[in-house]
Amino acid sequence: MKVSYYPGCSLHATGKEYDLSVKAVCSALGIELKEVEDWSCCGASSAHMTNFKLSVALPARNLIAAEKEPGDMMVPCAACFNRFKSAQHHLREDAALKTKIEEIVGGKFQDTVKVRNPIDIFFSDIGIDALAGKVKKNLTGLKPVSYYGCLLLRPPEICEFDNHEQPVMMDKLMGALGAEPRNWSCKTDCCGGSLTLGKTEIVTRLVGKLMTMAREAGANCLVTACPVCFANLDTRASGEGTLPSFYFTEIMALALGLEGPESWFKMHNTDPRPLLKSLNLLP
Repeated sequence: MKVSYYPGCSLHATGKEYDLSVKAVCSALGIELKEVEDWSCCGASSAHMTNFKLSVALPARNLIAAEKEPGDMMVPCAACFNRFKSAQHHLREDAALKTKIEEIVGGKFQDTVKVRNPIDIFFSDIGIDALAGKVKKNLTGLKPVSYYGCLLLRPPEICEFDNHEQPVMMDKLMGALGAEPRNWSCKTDCCGGSLTLGKTEIVTRLVGKLMTMAREAGANCLVTACPVCFANLDTRASGEGTLPSFYFTEIMALALGLEGPESWFKMHNTDPRPLLKSLNLLP
């Protein structure tokens, strides 16, 4: 299986462990990634707050670049995924806007690329049974809550990703690895997003609530697919009740017995290694 790959800015910087784990898991599952040539920032998460045409033009430029390899494009970052899906929606629905954006970026939008998140590709194309058959290290004792956040799911008519009220794909992926996913009511609550620098007190309060609710659900960690969510969960929680957070692909790599997870865990602000060692998942 071959797909185009758009890492986005975060995965080359603060979300480096997400990029590394996505690539490792894809290689193990037989998914060949071809990075979009000459990709650039999609504008998340500031362009749509400042200039509408800019918010469409930035992802449109990358969509046009990706159309050199028509088919599926994997977009791991939830914010990037949302901007691409939104841009496609506007370009499809507004012919005048499409013409203007094509003039701005200097290319024709052919609409030949399907924007997908790796959760969807692993769940729908690889499949739960096939994934379970590749597990080398059963994750018994790991009790994650799946935190989807806002941007993968809303608006639902644009994102078209899982059930926007009660998503389950990430939970089922965790279960296939032998983990014990916990159900909770905060799967799609907001963590404060990009307010982490400008309105830190809001993010701290929201993340504190998420940690409390995760503990009440019986979880010992959180898993996510969003670099912004991960950064907030990993850096804005404090105190004795703070649970470690993971990119879901880090957990997949651990279960598949791949090289790399321990080096990625060292990049976390809240060290997850004590939990994993207590469960005999790390030496």
